[in-house]
Amino acid sequence: MALQSMTGFARSEGTVGRYRWAWELRSVNGKGLDIRMRLPQGMENFEGEVRRLVSQYVTRGNVQVGLTVQVSENRVEAVLNRETLDAVLKLRQDLGAGLVDPAPLTLDALLSIRGLVEFKEAADDVDALARRDADVLNGLEQAVHALCEMRRIEGDALCRLLTDQVQRIEELAHMVEADPSRQPDEITRKLESQIAALIGAAATLDRDRLYAEAALLATRADLREEIDRLKAHVAAARDLLAMGGPVGRKLDFIAQEFNRESNTICSKSNSVAVTSAGIELKVVIDQFREQVQNLE
Repeated sequence: MALQSMTGFARSEGTVGRYRWAWELRSVNGKGLDIRMRLPQGMENFEGEVRRLVSQYVTRGNVQVGLTVQVSENRVEAVLNRETLDAVLKLRQDLGAGLVDPAPLTLDALLSIRGLVEFKEAADDVDALARRDADVLNGLEQAVHALCEMRRIEGDALCRLLTDQVQRIEELAHMVEADPSRQPDEITRKLESQIAALIGAAATLDRDRLYAEAALLATRADLREEIDRLKAHVAAARDLLAMGGPVGRKLDFIAQEFNRESNTICSKSNSVAVTSAGIELKVVIDQFREQVQNLE
């Protein structure tokens, strides 16, 4: 399964009958999956299907879903208010009984009566609305697939970048491991030189105690465990990148572990070269963690 970025955009649009619709989907980074919708009035019933379809393909990110629907052809129909008409006719009958040769009731006169006839947009029949809804939902599925494809393409680019950064972390770990300052002979030489200087400065120092303290310091300054853990984290990161899928949180945890080991290496360093490698490690790890934040 390929890696996916959490950022992406997709749009799908179409026409069915007298309706023109358009879906727009945007996704950005998020701790979990958060779906927010803007649906036209009267189409709120799509909300459940939107959530089902998006969550089927997306597991993490803030996703904004927008739908617009426009009517390309307006149809108007006249609706007669029967109650008002009956009341008008009854009134004419009542009044006409006392009039000589009452004027005929014309259509223009009837139409001028407020509330007798209302003009409104003609509603589509059930079958037409069902075809519209089916076409709009099919467009939603297309938009979701397009969004996932864009997220996958960005995920591939992130994967290549993260792979290079993991490679650099491994190279820096090897540089620290191979630095001459970590060789037993070099460590012994430095300790002997420091102990000799201390003893020469103060003859009252207990030599056995001094050598014991020096051995303890040498043990604490050893970087073997940190280097081994860095190598293990490098292997774990490569496995996750190769596995793909929603591994962003796991890689973020590994980034934290990378940072912990680089901090310890810098604090234990007794060499300019090791300190320099440790600082570069921290820079690369920060870049690695920043990019991991974009992964699903």
